Amino acid sequence: MKKIGKVCAAFGLSTSLAASLLLGGCAKTDDGFGTSTELERDIEEASADVGAAGDAEDASAGNGTKEDGAEDSDGGLEEKALNETVKVTLNEVAHSIFYAPMYVAIEEGYFAEEGIDLDLVCGYGADKVMTAVLSGEADIGFMGPETTIYAANEGANDQVVNFAQLTQRAGNFLVAREETDDFEWGNLTGKTVLGGREGGMPEMVFEYILKQNGIDPDNDLNIDKSIDFGSTAAAFMSNTADYTVEFEPYATSLENEGAGYVVASLGVDSGYVPYTAFSAKSSFIEENPDVIQAFTNALQKGMEYVGSHSAGEVSESIAAQFPDTDAESLETIVARYLEQDTWKSDLTFTEESYELLLDILESAGQLTDRPAYEQLVTTLYAEKAAE
Repeated sequence: MKKIGKVCAAFGLSTSLAASLLLGGCAKTDDGFGTSTELERDIEEASADVGAAGDAEDASAGNGTKEDGAEDSDGGLEEKALNETVKVTLNEVAHSIFYAPMYVAIEEGYFAEEGIDLDLVCGYGADKVMTAVLSGEADIGFMGPETTIYAANEGANDQVVNFAQLTQRAGNFLVAREETDDFEWGNLTGKTVLGGREGGMPEMVFEYILKQNGIDPDNDLNIDKSIDFGSTAAAFMSNTADYTVEFEPYATSLENEGAGYVVASLGVDSGYVPYTAFSAKSSFIEENPDVIQAFTNALQKGMEYVGSHSAGEVSESIAAQFPDTDAESLETIVARYLEQDTWKSDLTFTEESYELLLDILESAGQLTDRPAYEQLVTTLYAEKAAE
């Protein structure tokens, strides 16, 4: 199984903060929920790749040949030998503690128990994940479900459908320079905040919260959207901004450095938002229902483990996934996510949360149409896994 390890720049910070910035993977793109504009080009390129692959497959079929090791699409795990596994490529938007239940499923062997040999790769952004799924480079994508909405509105031929929801709250936090016990969102009026990328889900959720609290994101405060996601914590330590919006482990790292204090959770104040979900092309789901079910079963086991174990036990389970995060910080971060009810008890993507997602996209000016819930979501596999 592929382990992800990529060193991110430490910007000359102290050893503890530099180590936390590593995150064991591609968390620098944890805001990587691509906009519809970015996806349009990628969908066209992916469609061209799919077309070329289809021509090659047709030619091969015409010659009566088949690649070694290739399997019939209607096989399914139930028909395979007990000691045989199915290779599944999962492309994740980022490698983050925010996605703990998935890593528990990996480390506790739940995918292996379900007959899946999981190849985990990082897409470095949702637009890249979507391109990998559309082109067939990845079997399953893990990203913000708004990307499937963008793809649908851009005219993807083979609809990418969400079949399991992992997180139900935003995973970022508002960090202030000064510690306060009575924070209100109105405190941001007239202040400077290091925000997220324009059109990215973290920034859209942040602005949605501001609007819900009667604050105009364009006129009542200054939101700096120019700094790369992975650099905001370092920038906050060296500039004069009053607040910064941070994912973990950056928020905890700033607290450990005495450089900032978490004063609000965007996950709590935005409500239950379907922040990340697993999706696949309709054709893949139709041709491999047993694979999708087995995959979802493994995830459900990971969800149940997280729901029935302490933060210490969960952090110990996933420690191998984050070798550059010390045990104490890892447990603190997991505890923070548990306390705000980040993960559901099951993987069902409800219509209510889907409609909230559409409202957030519409509020941010990122929505050209509202695709029907039934068009982009199936709950069949999640409901069966939860039985």
